[in-house]
Amino acid sequence: MLNVSNLRVSYGAIEVIHGIDLQVNQGECVALIGANGAGKSSTLKAICGLVPATAGTIEFEGQDITNQSGHSIVKAGITMCPEGRQIFPQMTTLQNLRMGAYPRKDAEQASDVEEMMDMFPILRDRASQAAGTLSGGEQEMLAIGRALMARPKLCIFDEPSLGLAPKIVAEVGETIARVKEMGKTILLVEQNSAMALRLADRAYLFEAGEIVLSGTGAELQSHPDVAKAYLGH
Repeated sequence: MLNVSNLRVSYGAIEVIHGIDLQVNQGECVALIGANGAGKSSTLKAICGLVPATAGTIEFEGQDITNQSGHSIVKAGITMCPEGRQIFPQMTTLQNLRMGAYPRKDAEQASDVEEMMDMFPILRDRASQAAGTLSGGEQEMLAIGRALMARPKLCIFDEPSLGLAPKIVAEVGETIARVKEMGKTILLVEQNSAMALRLADRAYLFEAGEIVLSGTGAELQSHPDVAKAYLGH
């Protein structure tokens, strides 16, 4: 579904992604793990058209989407649940959900809102509440629901557990598993490497803007270097 080839990304004169290759097949959950500053989020931003690729190609369902605008990439079928949730704090929970369907022109948006509120019952309870007053966990559920409102083919999660209590982190992991069960393809960046590798069919390890290791989630879990550096054992 997604094929990234020889991708390079720079901020000014500083190159932060050094010619990486990665693939995501339909129906997979693929995780990108690594330390802060390793290049994971920059890779996601390049895929989503939020930062330019200085070299390489990004193909989605056989079409070259390299350096297309962000809204074009959403229309192509890719949405991102961004780091830090990035909900609209002054708008209500319901308005935030509806914003996820902004590019759509079909008549099924109301039924999809109901589906999201069935999936996340707390959002129904908070429907008329300003989104900025929700707890961190509630905001994460809202951000996930908003992303799904676009009916994406590929759903990208950037650090979904960041700043959340351990109990809520477990709930976020369960939610991502449910999204995969819905038939969605997932690309996941997550500092909680143990959770990411449990969820992942395949994974890539980033270090200093390069991919240094790849394999199944289970293979990376059992790799001694990964276990020592990222899993705490």
